[in-house]
Amino acid sequence: MDPQKGQAMSPAFLLQARGLNKQFGAVVAASDLNISIRAGERVSLIGSNGAGKTTFVNMITGYVKPDSGDITFQGQAIQSFTPRQIMRLGVARSFQIPQLYPSLSVLDNMLVALACHDNRLSLWRTAHSSSARERAEQVLTRFRLLDQRQRPVAELPGGMRKLLDIALAMTGEPKLLLLDEPTSGVAAEEKFPMMDTVMQALNDQPLTTLFVEHDMDIVSRYCDRVIAFYSGRVIADDVPSVALAQPDVRRYVTGEAHA
Repeated sequence: MDPQKGQAMSPAFLLQARGLNKQFGAVVAASDLNISIRAGERVSLIGSNGAGKTTFVNMITGYVKPDSGDITFQGQAIQSFTPRQIMRLGVARSFQIPQLYPSLSVLDNMLVALACHDNRLSLWRTAHSSSARERAEQVLTRFRLLDQRQRPVAELPGGMRKLLDIALAMTGEPKLLLLDEPTSGVAAEEKFPMMDTVMQALNDQPLTTLFVEHDMDIVSRYCDRVIAFYSGRVIADDVPSVALAQPDVRRYVTGEAHA
């Protein structure tokens, strides 16, 4: 029996990619990727720009279709699904550049996100119902943003904007959360407090987290597994201390000289 096929039937894996291939012209963005993610893991995807990590994230969220291969989420094939269909299965994503409404308040951004998830965006009055407001304030409390709820987003510092963007992704109560460069653009003194807040908030519900990150201090501190990409291939997949010590990772990802 093919061990990969045996794994594909295992309920322990929340997300699986098998034999994923993707090319953009002559550029190979994914070459026979085989990745399995267990429920509850915190996995960091690392690699230099163009290594294939973002293409992988785009394929599992439906924004890019693989040329070949299979993607399953909770045992269901999703490679042909639209981003909205995948979102409704329980996959959420925050972006490197926060997707926010700067002129609206923090609370109104949350209410819009809730309305989108509940298919009632056109009903602004319904979006401001007492139950929606209560749900929004519960999420804001987890992310330590409740005191900022009436503040226009345009006035928030970078770290708070990132927190709000992640909070918005949590309004759909996802099973899998994808974070794209969560500390990008955040001041150095804000990075660790922000990530501490994020991880504490994520601990409040069963959740699997994948994050794309270039800061190896963040990777080492907040994830329990590292998957390193280079030229569309996985060159390391292990706990941070082991993966980051691999010669190929030091050469192609972290840029460190190796013995």
